[in-house]
Amino acid sequence: MAGIKSDKRRRLVKAAADLSHKHGLGKVALADIAKSADVPLGNVYYYFKTKAAIGEAVIAQRCNEFRQLRGMWEKNPLPKERLKAFIQMTVDNRKSLARSGCPVGSLCAEMGKERGALADEAALPFRELLTWTEAQFAALGRENDKKALAIHLLAALQGVSLLANCFRDPGLVLHEAEQLNTWIDGF
Repeated sequence: MAGIKSDKRRRLVKAAADLSHKHGLGKVALADIAKSADVPLGNVYYYFKTKAAIGEAVIAQRCNEFRQLRGMWEKNPLPKERLKAFIQMTVDNRKSLARSGCPVGSLCAEMGKERGALADEAALPFRELLTWTEAQFAALGRENDKKALAIHLLAALQGVSLLANCFRDPGLVLHEAEQLNTWIDGF
């Protein structure tokens, strides 16, 4: 029975994450989440008492996704290669980015307009990613400017994600990734 409950919750969170990426969490109705997850609407309330609770679950899922990706990137022995794997993740998702934007960036932008605890929590995936990226630059001997370099890299990837979405052009991601890989090679 516990497996069924956790599967329903997992499906609800996945549906909420997918729908909020496409439409924005504020525009997604609980009925839409239930339908997409193939779960009765009443079950949504069993797992999530409020829409904010769904937002928290989506944020937690995004953090977990980044943690899993970082685990894969860490298999690369060199920090340059780990940073390039991060860039490659953006390249690999360029079509989705052109269609719907960055799932984390979009959520942060949406939640940031409302302010409050959920907005602060929405930034957690980026905070963790920045900390990881800073560690990569520190491993490259750039301890003194690791934060600025990490922000530059994340800002470049978020900026090109936004532009790819704005212009519906995934090719922009390819061009920026090439520039960033050359920049990283210079360290």
